[in-house]
Amino acid sequence: MDETMTEAAKGLPAELLRLRASINNIDAAVIYMLSERFKITKEVGRLKAAHALPPADLEREKEQIARLRRLAAEAELDPDFAEKFLAFVIKEVIHHHINAASTTR
Repeated sequence: MDETMTEAAKGLPAELLRLRASINNIDAAVIYMLSERFKITKEVGRLKAAHALPPADLEREKEQIARLRRLAAEAELDPDFAEKFLAFVIKEVIHHHINAASTTR
């Protein structure tokens, strides 16, 4: 049975169901966007490995953190949260880059 139907059967307000449906759509979009981002960063990892470049680029990371903090502030999202989220993503990307480098040797 559809989750929305189950919740509707519980007598939850229609507005709450509408908001939850919006959250579900946004979550799906975030997942697909992350998937696309990681497809690109895996390509970056392959290029770095092919050119014997280090998996991490601290200057690029510093620039990205500053950029995302600005974007977060503009979007009225906590910049600290945005930075933590980006740090998590960067850690995973570097892990992929290290793996790419080890498979090309």
